[in-house]
Amino acid sequence: QVTLRAGAELDARRMNQYTLILRAACPGEDEVEERLFVRVTAGHVLRCDSPFASAEGDVVQVLADVAPRTPLYAVLPQPLGGLTVSGTSLGATPPEKRAFRLRNRNTPLTLTRRGLVLAPDNGFDPSKDTQTFRLEIEVMDRHGHNCSGAVRVEVLPSRRPRVTFPEPHRAVTVTEGIGPREVVTQVHARGDNVRYAILAPVAPALFTIDEVTGEIHSTRRLQVIRAHLLIRAYNALHPDDHATATVNVTVQGTDRLAPRCDPAIFVSQVSETKSPGSTLVTLRCTGSTSTDGCLHYALEGPPSSRFHFCMEGPQLKVNTTLDYDSESMAALGFQLTATIVVTVGGQPRQSTRVPVLVTVTPVNEFTPACPSSATFTVSETAAFSSVVGRVTGTDRDYPQDSLEYSLEGGAGPAQPFSIDRRTGERLAPFPAPATPTAPTGSQQLLPPAGEIRVVGPLDSQQQKSYRLVVRLTDTHNDLDLRKRRSRLCDVSVRLQAVPAQLPVCIPEVQELRITAGSPGSRQTVTRLMCQSGPDSTLLTYNIVGGNEDGRFRLEGNTLVYLPSDRAEPHPFVLLVEVWGGSGGRRRSSVVALVVHVTPRSTPVPPSTTTQHTVSRARDREVLQGPLKLPWPLTPLPPQTLQKEPLVVLQTEAVWHPPAWFVAVLTISGVLLLATLGCVAWNLLCR
Repeated sequence: QVTLRAGAELDARRMNQYTLILRAACPGEDEVEERLFVRVTAGHVLRCDSPFASAEGDVVQVLADVAPRTPLYAVLPQPLGGLTVSGTSLGATPPEKRAFRLRNRNTPLTLTRRGLVLAPDNGFDPSKDTQTFRLEIEVMDRHGHNCSGAVRVEVLPSRRPRVTFPEPHRAVTVTEGIGPREVVTQVHARGDNVRYAILAPVAPALFTIDEVTGEIHSTRRLQVIRAHLLIRAYNALHPDDHATATVNVTVQGTDRLAPRCDPAIFVSQVSETKSPGSTLVTLRCTGSTSTDGCLHYALEGPPSSRFHFCMEGPQLKVNTTLDYDSESMAALGFQLTATIVVTVGGQPRQSTRVPVLVTVTPVNEFTPACPSSATFTVSETAAFSSVVGRVTGTDRDYPQDSLEYSLEGGAGPAQPFSIDRRTGERLAPFPAPATPTAPTGSQQLLPPAGEIRVVGPLDSQQQKSYRLVVRLTDTHNDLDLRKRRSRLCDVSVRLQAVPAQLPVCIPEVQELRITAGSPGSRQTVTRLMCQSGPDSTLLTYNIVGGNEDGRFRLEGNTLVYLPSDRAEPHPFVLLVEVWGGSGGRRRSSVVALVVHVTPRSTPVPPSTTTQHTVSRARDREVLQGPLKLPWPLTPLPPQTLQKEPLVVLQTEAVWHPPAWFVAVLTISGVLLLATLGCVAWNLLCR
């Protein structure tokens, strides 16, 4: 079957014959070739104009919200249709003598017998994006002449606003006693040609709605009741464009008494670890004629406290974290106050206030933290109870830094240190003598820290450093005092070596003369002036030679003589050893004392004690031997005892000024003389 291609135009004046070569073959046979001659004769021809007759077809754009069965395109002798016969408009041909046939059936569009393309019976789906439909249409006149074309319908998204409710859920409360046909509330929807209807209940007995304005009216006098209405708003021209909203109508009775609540006051203790959203209390409130649903709950009070709570109906809940360790909570005294206001919804409005007092209690949440650096240096000659350093731990729990300090292993010979349990308290395991560096009974207010003190002898030659383990234990951070946290911290103490120094006594050799007193008395001979060096440690004195009969005694640094009944004079050469330092660093020096004791019966000059001081060169000669002196110690003859004793004091003072001092002194003298000369010359001239 040979057909004419769609859209082809035959013109006998331009081409009146076509030769078609046809080839055909059957299985197992030779191919046969024949020719078909098609003659085109002039006559009346039905011709479809472009763009309808073009390969792409004509294009029509419509909106998705177009009404159902709306004419979209007309295949007529008009600019939209474009049907001509041999160049002549078909307007003269009666429409009923043309036939229109839709060649494709897979389209929701409709083609009428008069050539109109209509929208679908249910309209287009407005929820979809751009849609395209192609229609292939064949036109035939009464003479059997035909032509064909195509129409592409593009459906664009609708530009009109959709019907929506700005407030899809609404609650309305009215008082009882409202009469029939009174306005209860009004709903409003956005969109074009909006109409309203009540979907539920299906047969409303109490309320009706105005279809145009959306006003909801009562149908009779209202009593205490609750009603749930489902309202539908739709486009009158496009019913598929609709939206729904719910309206809850509560009709309340009138209350003249304030609601009663249980408990009437709420006082409680809450742990700081109480999680937000936890319920603290649920109020049970009732009105005279209203139910619990007609009661409204609100919070009042200082914002700093009220912010920690929230109300969900009758339940008081924790709104934020109750941090006991924060400064803001400490400023409130760890007590939160608020007031719950319970209001009944009737007329007139009555309210009841429920005071709330919540005390936040601490929880020991954090472990103490060690200091970032704990290394100290102390001199090996440090005195007893000297402060080595301060260990400052931290604790994030409130009260902050409320820590106790202790040494693991305690204090002893292997660990000659102790640490204050708390600031201001001393822990000394060994008896401490009263020294100027460690006064007894002294108290001092110190910042929170643990002081490490020396409580034993230190010697850098035996041990150069100590590793101490300090335990930090928090206190008063929880209601349960047994819940305590601790941490071990390493502390290093290094000993600083101090060069050894001998005690120095001035003078080192003394010659003394005394007159013995009565037997049984005690007589002060002299006081030794010695010092141990810059550290000024305590010195000890001991007679190591020359005190054979025990008549001399040392009381500290004071030499005391105990008189006897000896009748003749007698010289004594005493060697006193002076010790300084401590432990293995003790050093000593020797002082020589030559004491001439004259009996009481021997005439003596008014002075009872005579002291001879010799140079340090002679001191060294005396110390070369145990009891050898550079001069003889023989008893004086009786005739010489009546002579007045001779005291020899030899002092050499030599000063060697530096050269710069001499030059400055010379220049200053010259300038002074020149100034005096100028002054004298001016006076003489006047």
